[in-house]
Amino acid sequence: MPRNDHSDIRLLTIILNWRTPEMTLRAARSALDAMRGIEGGIVIVDNDSGDGSELWLREAVAAQGWAPRVRVVQSGRNGGFGAGNNAGIRAGLADGAAADFVYVLNSDAFPDAQAITALLAHMRAHPRAGLAGSQLEGEDGVPHVSAFRFPSLLSEIEGPLRFGPVSRLLGRHSVWMRMPGQSGPVDWVAGASLMMRAGMLDATGGFDEGFFLYFEETDLCRRARAAGFETHFVRESHVRHIGSVSTGMGSWTRVPEYWYDSRRRYFRRHFGAAGSAAATALHLLSGGLHRLRCLVMRRETGDPPGFLRGMIRHELGHVAGPCRASARKRA
Repeated sequence: MPRNDHSDIRLLTIILNWRTPEMTLRAARSALDAMRGIEGGIVIVDNDSGDGSELWLREAVAAQGWAPRVRVVQSGRNGGFGAGNNAGIRAGLADGAAADFVYVLNSDAFPDAQAITALLAHMRAHPRAGLAGSQLEGEDGVPHVSAFRFPSLLSEIEGPLRFGPVSRLLGRHSVWMRMPGQSGPVDWVAGASLMMRAGMLDATGGFDEGFFLYFEETDLCRRARAAGFETHFVRESHVRHIGSVSTGMGSWTRVPEYWYDSRRRYFRRHFGAAGSAAATALHLLSGGLHRLRCLVMRRETGDPPGFLRGMIRHELGHVAGPCRASARKRA
């Protein structure tokens, strides 16, 4: 049976701030409410915001009387999502004690009163679960897709092509999935509300800091599976999530280079250089066919402007770089 008493464990909650101090404080307040009866604390990591966020947060935490349960630390550089959260893991609890679980919460995510205890109860009832994610919802209460399948070569056909018959044929390879009706194992979960077992972090080394943004939680869940851990979706854990506040993804007019970098790093790590090249070729072919169909039907593609051109340019840049370096060595 799931446990409701978690007084015997220690939880480290990490909230990463980058130029959203008011929202980060709101997330910390929600997390504090959801951590009642749980030993541990919250580390707010300022990811080198450079806009006065760190001082503002330190003063706000002091004014609220939250110290030492809540403290603010400086990462020293804006290394992205994974690097910032790793800095919080290294900072640890205020008294230096080891945490049994680490909970990563986005600065634009606000757990309900039972959200954290639901994650802990589920993980304690399922010892093989190394990570567990919440059911994310908009501020209007509408559920968001929060659990996914791993990207694969076949998903690089289904996703970009967006063609009904192909999607039905390759449905079980689609990254996007119908949300499970009950809690249990999935491939990976959104990192906006993510509970992690300390043993899993020890086995995997935590987030790969080579990812600046995007694919880092996907990569961690995949490495955790290889190390013998499962990733679970916990339907009973509800978290309100605004989404893309720091990254601005919802208003992108052009996909940033770090998204292409992260995608390429994921495929090269898990499929090798040849597999990564194949994934990109399949994506470009499928995406090109989708654009051709949209042109004939006179409708929008649904992608940011220049998305495929950016992918081609990014891949050619990686091919040309080693060639130029080799030419310089021969010279």
